[in-house]
Amino acid sequence: MTTDVIAFTPKMPDIKAVLAGLFAGGPGLGVRNVAEGAVVQLCAADGRPLVSVEAPLLVHVPGELQRLLGPEVPAPDGPFWWTEARASTRAEEGERLAGSFAGRLAAILEGGVWPPEVAHTEVVPVASGPLTALTAPAAAPPAVDVLTDKAAVIIQDRPVVPMSSWLADALRVATEEDLALQIVTPPHTRLTLPTRAALHGHPNRWVVQDPDCGYYDGLSGVRVEWHEGHFTPVRTKDGNTRVAEAFKPQPTPDALGARQLALSVHTTHPADEHLLLGGALEAAWRTLTGAPPAGWSTAEPICLPWSPRQLTELARTRARKSAPTWLTTVGTPDRPAIATTRITRTPAGVEEHITLALGYGAHEAPPLDTIAPLAETLATQHGLTTMLTTLRAADRDLTVPPRLEAPPIPLSFTLGADAVHTVGRTHAQHPPGNLHPTQLGATARPALHYALGDGTDAATWTTLQQLTDHLQTATEDSSPTQDAYQSG
Repeated sequence: MTTDVIAFTPKMPDIKAVLAGLFAGGPGLGVRNVAEGAVVQLCAADGRPLVSVEAPLLVHVPGELQRLLGPEVPAPDGPFWWTEARASTRAEEGERLAGSFAGRLAAILEGGVWPPEVAHTEVVPVASGPLTALTAPAAAPPAVDVLTDKAAVIIQDRPVVPMSSWLADALRVATEEDLALQIVTPPHTRLTLPTRAALHGHPNRWVVQDPDCGYYDGLSGVRVEWHEGHFTPVRTKDGNTRVAEAFKPQPTPDALGARQLALSVHTTHPADEHLLLGGALEAAWRTLTGAPPAGWSTAEPICLPWSPRQLTELARTRARKSAPTWLTTVGTPDRPAIATTRITRTPAGVEEHITLALGYGAHEAPPLDTIAPLAETLATQHGLTTMLTTLRAADRDLTVPPRLEAPPIPLSFTLGADAVHTVGRTHAQHPPGNLHPTQLGATARPALHYALGDGTDAATWTTLQQLTDHLQTATEDSSPTQDAYQSG
């Protein structure tokens, strides 16, 4: 397994500071570049990696330290550098070596270390011989602790597991090699919503190690065991699975009455040189919070200030390589909000699939009265195809705990003008039951907004299913409605 150590410094880790950190093990370590030079590994004389150090990230977005490492971590004034090291505990000296590396960076650059108790600046002798450059490739991505023919296993012990560049690289390799990505954590660990989305669906899994009931899946609660090279469900003699006792709801006083508002938005734009992406997400953010997003990035921590122009340039570059763009967006610390966006080039144009979640405490009212006006803005100005809005009881901080949470309940569904035209206006305006859609935008070619409920009755899912079934019957092109339903 590995131990994560993070140095956060107001000054950039220059070559002198990095070299001082790399000599934390004395002159007897080898140095190797992996992940196309993005990671430096300190290795023992036999080539075994002891510590992997990722390239420093300049974080411009306030609140990222506290969001990912805990509220007790001191907040730097202004932008800071995040340098993350992973120590292999296969070597006895690994954790102390990582602590010395981070401690030296923090001492030289006047910063801090998480977790603070591991930081020091002592030399940790490992082996004899001069510092050398190794060229042999690593057997697995630096984040992976156990690699078998069935799974890439990552062991994490931190307050929150983010969708870091480490994890994204491991997920990419696992997908390419047709392996399950399985993250193992203690029961106090939570996931960010981007990490939870990445682990959704077989064969990937979040494995929680509970001292009382052993291992269980943190998203489904099913008890699991290590069998033939991967974690797999424990089955009874009759073939059934069992849910771990620890997965049962355990609401804390702070969580009582807290809610999460979520929007699943699908937009489609003409692919031309004047296209600027991110407008739909920014419009939703401003409508629901009164301010634009704070920052965006392709991994966590979120590093870059919000910029539709920059994210559009990234999407264009990746589209030239026939690759989709996946990014995460966050808001300011006082209003918990996080979104993931997947941008793809399709025959229909450039499509954005956005999932936006906002957290509210027991005494905060979600702005439900803004949903219909927002739907009209997105339909008339931002190429809306569909939008599904839901509400559920869940923690304000938007992290995912390893326990059962209340499912989301639909509030509304919006069908964009082009989708209404495809379905047929008359058909779309006459759904089953007591639904009476509201026309949005131009009378000649309107979008339709279906109010489904107030977010308190789970039976609304049946109403939504009946609506989508009705819309599906009008066209063989099922993507506009079925994609939105499945995303909920």
